[in-house]
Amino acid sequence: MLDSHLATTPFEYMSLKTASILVIDDDVDVLTAVRLLLKPEVKEIITEKNPENIRSILAKQEFDVILLDMNFNSSINTGNEGIFWLKKIREFKSTASVIMITAYGDIDLAIRSLKEGAYDFIVKPWHNEKLLSTIKEAVKRKETKGTSAVQSGLSIFEKELLGESEVMQDIFYKVQKIAPTDANILILGENGTGKEVIAKAIHHFSHRATKPFIKVDVGALTESLFESELFGHKKGAFTDAREDREGRFESANTGTLFLDEIGNISLHQQAKLLSVLQNRQVTRLGTNEPLPIDIRLVCATNISITELANENKFRKDLIYRINTVEIVVPPLRRRGTDILLLAEHFSKIYSAKYLKPQLQLDKSAKEKLLNYHYPGNVRELQYAVERAVIMVEGDVLFARDILFSPIESALVEEERVEHSNLGTVEKNTILKVIEKHSGNISKAAKELGITRTALYRRLSKYDI
Repeated sequence: MLDSHLATTPFEYMSLKTASILVIDDDVDVLTAVRLLLKPEVKEIITEKNPENIRSILAKQEFDVILLDMNFNSSINTGNEGIFWLKKIREFKSTASVIMITAYGDIDLAIRSLKEGAYDFIVKPWHNEKLLSTIKEAVKRKETKGTSAVQSGLSIFEKELLGESEVMQDIFYKVQKIAPTDANILILGENGTGKEVIAKAIHHFSHRATKPFIKVDVGALTESLFESELFGHKKGAFTDAREDREGRFESANTGTLFLDEIGNISLHQQAKLLSVLQNRQVTRLGTNEPLPIDIRLVCATNISITELANENKFRKDLIYRINTVEIVVPPLRRRGTDILLLAEHFSKIYSAKYLKPQLQLDKSAKEKLLNYHYPGNVRELQYAVERAVIMVEGDVLFARDILFSPIESALVEEERVEHSNLGTVEKNTILKVIEKHSGNISKAAKELGITRTALYRRLSKYDI
């Protein structure tokens, strides 16, 4: 059940020394394993096989953390007994942070349990380090009485990965399937849709979860910095190399490397990156000594897969290398009522942060939120709600309180005008070439460098 070969260092979990833990699971082996792991680390650990005894146990004492199994051979027989007993624990007014114990097949239920008030969940079989760190964070959350939990103590699903729409449920399912593997992932989506959040979720539910998660915005790296930043350098390798420095690949060794905006790197940079991924080793600038690397690679870009397939801009062999599985994150405007779910979530966060009463969304506010097109996606919604919470006087948000960013609207208008201008140029070019060849579509298509079919599509598009 537990990976006993993973050593834990007691001083890393000193805050557990005063903690009382209750473990409820009908598997005796699980209870024994958890007791052996936690006994040296916590003040008190109590194990219970029968969930029917939860009420009597909680009536006698309070706990800091409760580990609760998702399924029991009990009289409930609903298939989701963990949810039932989680609700009961809340009814008993327990202040304990509840961590659900689940198998991969029950992750959908575990996610639902977060919405019902669970702090987090642990997937069987787990790493000792992962279980201990999760319990430690849960204890910290209880000690801070939930205030800082809004910002730092919540699980990744409570904190960021929210969505009940079908398209988001498909993404959650995909994350569930691919996270335990070491497959390379390519995440596609517009700016602000949450690509980094998806990358973190993949890491969070992988067997590398206790190892580093390193993010690099490769699209922002200049040609001169690219190799030094990713592969590292030796002292004296170039003018400003005053000391040895490991690159991001080395920093992410045994963990996950997230390369953001991968679609913006040059063909020369792509060749360097491909070589490292093929050989699974890096060579620091200023040395000929290759270093083996063991990473899980996740990449993201706001460029469509069709644009990436243009070999003048991106190497196909690199696409195949980074794209074992692809995830397309939808823009917020296509997520329906997820908009309200996210708005209410951000409202809770910022009400707590700015010491405001819990705010309600008026019907007019909901209509305004649902009818907006969100060029800045989730990021724009988050900032709009934060501004509204700061400025509102009462405890209800109305449509007039919600103001969207003029920056995003200006960018969209600029893109629309640019696209319109490009369309005019393309249309005029097609007309000139067709006229030059006296209406011969085959010759015109050949000169334009496109197929006859593609040219016919453009003729239809521009009503030529």
